[in-house]
Amino acid sequence: MCRWLAYSGTPLILEEVLYRPKHSLIDQSLHARMGVETTNGDGFGIGWYATHARTPAVFHDVGPAWSNRNLQEIAGHVRAPLFFAHVRASTGTAVQQTNCHPFRHDRWMWMHNGAIAGFHQLRRSLLLGVDPALFPSIEGTTDSEAMFYLALTFGLDEDPPGAVARMVGYVERAADEHGVPAPMQMTVAVANGESLWAFRYASEGTPRSLYYSRRVDDLRALHPDTDFLKDVSDETRLVVSEPLGDLPGAWNEVPANTYGVVEPGSDRLQEFHPELP
Repeated sequence: MCRWLAYSGTPLILEEVLYRPKHSLIDQSLHARMGVETTNGDGFGIGWYATHARTPAVFHDVGPAWSNRNLQEIAGHVRAPLFFAHVRASTGTAVQQTNCHPFRHDRWMWMHNGAIAGFHQLRRSLLLGVDPALFPSIEGTTDSEAMFYLALTFGLDEDPPGAVARMVGYVERAADEHGVPAPMQMTVAVANGESLWAFRYASEGTPRSLYYSRRVDDLRALHPDTDFLKDVSDETRLVVSEPLGDLPGAWNEVPANTYGVVEPGSDRLQEFHPELP
C-alpha cells in the first residue's frame, strides 16, 4: 500500500523529518517494516502550508522518493508548521502525478493508505455521489481521491469527522449493494492549515498501522540530551504510518477505529463510526 507522515507544530525544515530520522519516510519508501509492501516506489508527494498563503503547496512525482534530487532540494529549504508527505505503492491505478498524494482542494489536503475493495466495480457508483460542483476538480483515478471528494461533498468544511464518517458510510452502503464485503481499509490524514485530523479504520479486521508521537514535554523528560526536542514546542506532533526511529517511549499506536485531532490548545482521540449520509 503506502506510507505517510503528517507534522504539526513549530515551523521546521522538512528534511529534519523526511530524511534525518533512522527510519525516515525516505527509508520507508525502500524498507517499510509494517506495510503490505516493503517498497513504496510508485510516486510520492509532499504538501505544506506557508505563513503567507491560505492554500497549501504540493509537489508530486511519479518516480521513487529515495532517488529524487528535487525532493531533497525542496526538503532542505522549505520550513513549515504543518506538512504532509506520502510515498505510494499503487493498488491497481496508474502511476501518474495526478494519482500521487497528498490531494489538494482549496485549503484542504488529504492523503490515504489502504484501499477500497472492489473499487473498479464500485467507482461509478461512488463518483455519482460527488457534488457536481466539485466533480470537475477530480484529476486522477484513485480510490483515495474519490474518498476525498466524497468527504468534501458530505461537509468537510463544517464537520471533518462527520464528513469522513459519512464518506465511509456511503462507500460501505455502495459496496453492500454490489455484493462487495468489507470494502474499507484506511488510514487518512486531512488538514485545513490550522488543524490536523487522522483516522484509522477498517470495515473488518485490523486497520493499517498508524502511530502518533508522545507529548514533547514527556519526551524531554525521558531523553534530555536529544537536540531535536529542545527546539520544538510542546504542541508539536507527528502522525505516521510507522515510527520514524527507535527512541524509547516516543510513539503510541492509534487504536483501531479511532480518529485523532491535533490543533492549538488540545489534542484528543475519539471513537470512529461510519454514518449514512
